[in-house]
Amino acid sequence: MSGALEKSLAILEYLVAFPDGVALARISTELNMLRSGCHRTLQELIAYGYVRQMPQKGDYALTTKMASMGLSFLSRSGVVDIAQPVIDRLARATEELVRLAIVDGERLTLVAKAQGAKSGLLYDPDMGIDLRLSCSAAGHAWLMTLPDDEVAARVLKQGLGTPRQFGPNAPTSLKALQSALRSAQKRGYAMIQDAYAPGMSSMAAPIRRKGEKTTGVVVIAGPSARLSAKSMTRFGPDLVTAADELAMAGHASPLLKAANVGTWGNIGDAMP
Repeated sequence: MSGALEKSLAILEYLVAFPDGVALARISTELNMLRSGCHRTLQELIAYGYVRQMPQKGDYALTTKMASMGLSFLSRSGVVDIAQPVIDRLARATEELVRLAIVDGERLTLVAKAQGAKSGLLYDPDMGIDLRLSCSAAGHAWLMTLPDDEVAARVLKQGLGTPRQFGPNAPTSLKALQSALRSAQKRGYAMIQDAYAPGMSSMAAPIRRKGEKTTGVVVIAGPSARLSAKSMTRFGPDLVTAADELAMAGHASPLLKAANVGTWGNIGDAMP
C-alpha cells in the first residue's frame, strides 16, 4: 500500500470495526503495511485528533471526531429534518422500527430512525452502517430500480452476503437475487425474511421521483415472529406513501439531491 492519504484512509476504515482498540502489529499485518510506516501514520492521525491510543495496552482506536463530523454534516444537509416527521408517522402506524437510508455514491447508508415498537423484542441495527445490498430489504429496494447489468456490477463489487454471515435466506447467487428483485418490482417494495439476520424481517421502498435516480429508501424492520409476510403486505401501502412523500420533499436537501448526480446511467425507466 502506497501514498500517505491511502494509508490514512485505510487505517480509519479498518479501525471502525474495533471500538475497543486494536494492536499496531495487527493493523500493519492486515493492511499489508510496514510496521514503522503504519506507526508513523497512526501518530499523524493522533495529532489530528482522529485516532487515540488506549491507556493500558497501547492499542489504537478512533476518536469521536469523524462521528461528530458526520452528524454535523447530516444536520446541516437537512435530510433528517425532512425525513423525521415522515418516518415517525410510519413508525407509529406500524409499531415497528422505521429507518431511512440514503444512496451515497456506491453505498447505501442508514442515517435516521424512528422506533414504533412499545414492547417486546426491539430490532435496532447500528446507525451509519453501509448495508449489504444483496440480502437487505433496503438493498433490494435500491437494486430493483436499476438495470440488470448495474445490479450485477454493484453486487459483485460489494460481494454477496452469505447465509453464514447474515441470515439463512440470504440469496446465494445473482440469479436468486434477480428473482427476488422481480417480485419486489411487481409489489412496488422489497420484502425479506431471515435474509439479513436470523429471525428478522424487513421491507423497504425506494425514494425517487419519476424519471430520476433513487436517492434513498425507507425501511420497516422487526422480528419475523411479529413482522410476518401478512403484516408486511398490510404495511405496504403506507410504506410506499411515505417513500413518495420523501421523494417529493427530498429536493430541499442537497444530500438527497446528490444521488441524482452520479456516474451511472439514468434508471428512470428501469421499474415497470
